[in-house]
Amino acid sequence: MKRHILLAGMLLAGMSAFAQTGYMKDIEVSGREVQRVGDEVRVTMNLDLSAVKMKQQHTTQLVPVLVSKDGTQEQVFPAIVVNGRIRNRAIRRQEALTGQPVYENVSTTVRRKNGEAQTVSYEATAPFARWMYDSRLEVREAVTGCAECSEGGETSTLDPLVLARFVPNYQVALQEPAPEPVKRRDEVRSARLQYRRASYKTEPGYGNNAKELADVQASLDAVKENRDLTITGIYITGYASPEGSVAYNMTLSERRAKTFTDYIKRQNSNIDASLWHVDWKGEDWEGLRREVEKHPGLLKQDEVLAIIDGCDGNQDECENQLKALVPPTIYERLLNEMYVPLRRNEYRIEYNVRNFSLEEAKQQVRTNPKLVSLNEMYQVAGSYGKGTAEYNEVMEIAARTYPDNPIALSNAAVTKISQKDAAGAIALLEGKRLDATAKNTLAVAYAETGAYDKAKSLFEEAVREGNADAKGNLEQLVKVMEQL
Repeated sequence: MKRHILLAGMLLAGMSAFAQTGYMKDIEVSGREVQRVGDEVRVTMNLDLSAVKMKQQHTTQLVPVLVSKDGTQEQVFPAIVVNGRIRNRAIRRQEALTGQPVYENVSTTVRRKNGEAQTVSYEATAPFARWMYDSRLEVREAVTGCAECSEGGETSTLDPLVLARFVPNYQVALQEPAPEPVKRRDEVRSARLQYRRASYKTEPGYGNNAKELADVQASLDAVKENRDLTITGIYITGYASPEGSVAYNMTLSERRAKTFTDYIKRQNSNIDASLWHVDWKGEDWEGLRREVEKHPGLLKQDEVLAIIDGCDGNQDECENQLKALVPPTIYERLLNEMYVPLRRNEYRIEYNVRNFSLEEAKQQVRTNPKLVSLNEMYQVAGSYGKGTAEYNEVMEIAARTYPDNPIALSNAAVTKISQKDAAGAIALLEGKRLDATAKNTLAVAYAETGAYDKAKSLFEEAVREGNADAKGNLEQLVKVMEQL
């Protein structure tokens, strides 16, 4: 007659009454492991029976059972059957007579040889189910005697969390920016001078010109008087608004740019004459579009924008279309409000910045970070030590100062990730032009926030672009996604 493996409820029912006859206390279990392998869960362990002194007429059935975290579900694995000497002989005789195994669902059957070293290696698999994550592995024992009567048993929990969820360890890398052989910088400003009708003469006392000219001089003085800076060029460009003919406005923008430059040069005779450069662009239709967009209350704004967008040829005709808009107050607003900012001279001061020592850079990074190269900022941050408040602050300053530099953004995002602020890292990088390292960093931030599809796509891009960290991170992400 077949003897079935005793399941969880039966084993536990008899455990307390017969625990003194169990053998589990003498069995040393090692190498225990529960792994998910594809669509299966695999249990492996080694059971050292060397200390077991088994009664000759006893059988112990050791049943591995995976129990869910909440205790409501189980997976029973094939048993290990250990027989005493006499019991083993009786079972073999019975199986020979019946042609049927005495016990079902058995992985291994051994005869215990008391006093001898004896180890049983165990491996079994079962279909994987998601409830198995964070489950515990038990080995339940049932001991029977010569007449198949229960002699007792016990339950041993071998590991409290034997099938924990895979926890990724994504890798992100800081990049050391290359030093700038020459630190080139510039300041771009607009001088919105007022001119008398059809005049191009620069008059300091007319309208608000005194303040505008003072601002221009202040910009030049700030560069001239800073001994860390060397002016390499001053570029002035004149613009006009669309009223009047295109030819007239081109000439007007030229004359206004030249007279403005001559005026500023006279005030700054100590600047080498070869550093001054003058250009003019005539009517500024791109600037007009920007100004119109700033006035959502403008009547027929969409129609005005359509005229501007379609003006890629005869600009005089476009101006006539704007004048013809009904009611006439539309053009009046354009002329009096939106044309005015277009009449300007833009100037750009280009200069080189000397290299700073570490201590100098520490001061400059907080007072005038634009003058500090990204490499110098990296050295400043490193001097404070990763993870310090000062280190984090400098990394954020670098990202603000160089908002289009992938290295500055990626390093700041790595710092955010180290602070458990993946959302902050995403805000820094999302929508920017990124190199492979920055893409890997953004992908890690996406993965940390659960945006796995975005993370996977970016990891794949970074892998194609040769980022070594992305390859390992992608493999880990796949394991995480398998657990969903």
